[in-house]
Amino acid sequence: MDGKILIVDDVATNRIVFKVKLGAACYRPLMAASGMDCLRIARSEHPDLILLDLTLPDLPGVEVIRHLREDPATRDIPVVVVSSSTLLEDRLSAFAAGADDVFFKPYDDDLLMARVRNLLRSRQEMADLTEGHDPLMFGLAEPGAEFSQPGVLALVTDRPDVALRLRRDLATLIRDRMVVLGQSDTLSEVEPGRPGADVYMIDATGAQLDRALRQVSDLRSRTATRHAGICLMTGPRLPPEALMAYDMGANALVSAEMTMAEVAMRLRSVMRRKRRADVRREQLQDGLRLAMVDPLTGLYNRRYATARLSVMADQACAGKIGLAVMIADIDRFKSVNDRFGHAAGDHVLREVSQRLAANLRSDDLLARIGGEEFLIALPATGLADARAIGSRLCQHIQERPILLPGGEALQVTVSIGLALSDDLPPHQRQTGSDLMTEVIDRADRALLLSKQAGRNQITLSCSAA
Repeated sequence: MDGKILIVDDVATNRIVFKVKLGAACYRPLMAASGMDCLRIARSEHPDLILLDLTLPDLPGVEVIRHLREDPATRDIPVVVVSSSTLLEDRLSAFAAGADDVFFKPYDDDLLMARVRNLLRSRQEMADLTEGHDPLMFGLAEPGAEFSQPGVLALVTDRPDVALRLRRDLATLIRDRMVVLGQSDTLSEVEPGRPGADVYMIDATGAQLDRALRQVSDLRSRTATRHAGICLMTGPRLPPEALMAYDMGANALVSAEMTMAEVAMRLRSVMRRKRRADVRREQLQDGLRLAMVDPLTGLYNRRYATARLSVMADQACAGKIGLAVMIADIDRFKSVNDRFGHAAGDHVLREVSQRLAANLRSDDLLARIGGEEFLIALPATGLADARAIGSRLCQHIQERPILLPGGEALQVTVSIGLALSDDLPPHQRQTGSDLMTEVIDRADRALLLSKQAGRNQITLSCSAA
């Protein structure tokens, strides 16, 4: 974590005080004296966190937050407001604009630094998702959208009166669905394979604090809840032990002296950042999937197939497995596009892909490597089994016509070329790369022989014949 923190304050003394504090904690402080300077530095330096005063000479601090949140380049930078204003309206406005936390002077230094560490850690977790990749690659730099569906807020307490009051007072302030959990039921309510609540608000008042801290640790250690937002509700005075919550992974602390409007705003801030992180993870997973999968057929693409086949070839060279490789090609596919159009051709490709996949084993590799060409790799497979599998594939493609979207029934066949690693001479099996190149080349040449011999058949490479 770089630990660059941008200090935005029009008072030079305040900037210097923060610079000293952050420097002593081994962070790298950057400084800005105006809102426009903040926006410029945020775009050019990409700080890991911004400490922002609300009173600036050119732009109100709330307006600066809005600009930061509207810009894809700065949208995810955590913003902590530190101001001398004590007005509730200022706090609510800062949260509504997108601030992650708000501190008003005089503030607790230890609490502020604990919150800084907490937000920097969350920021680093987000950065790790796309380290070394252009955010545009996975659509991560697109403008943010509002979440259409309400989230789930779990109120965790063993006190029915507290649960009733919170549900009643928060009902008109947040749109998320609320559920009440006893403190002993928090983890048992999460079923394997199903996500838990989006945000957990845990009763940490009085003697409940130690138990609440253990729950934070437990929630962070479970697969279903490790990415959830966590908020601790403390008594009027924040005990020193509560600061541990930030270092253990809590996302917010609210106290009994706060108004329900402020509590709701802090919960909304936690919910917003949690769900944005969920979207980031989903986008990343989609991007990784698309990097391996052909979007038309849902089969693996050439890039993934090459890497996977390379591993199989290395194992074959080491004598661990035999390897059979087929290249399959749809016969007269160009005439399908010419007669019925490319939409019909795409339909044929999808249907053939499904039939091929349905007739292969779970350990076999099936990939679309060209327009109408497929690679099939069969690990630990000898000549007799490979030949039987190839014949079965030809049969299952041919035996049932493919119904096109226009209602036409089209008879489709495939031709297949087959090559086996065991048939290659020793000097061509010294490395996995050599073996992979040669076996694909032989399967490709065998495919041409299938085409020349009348199509709709499997042909073995010459050395296997």
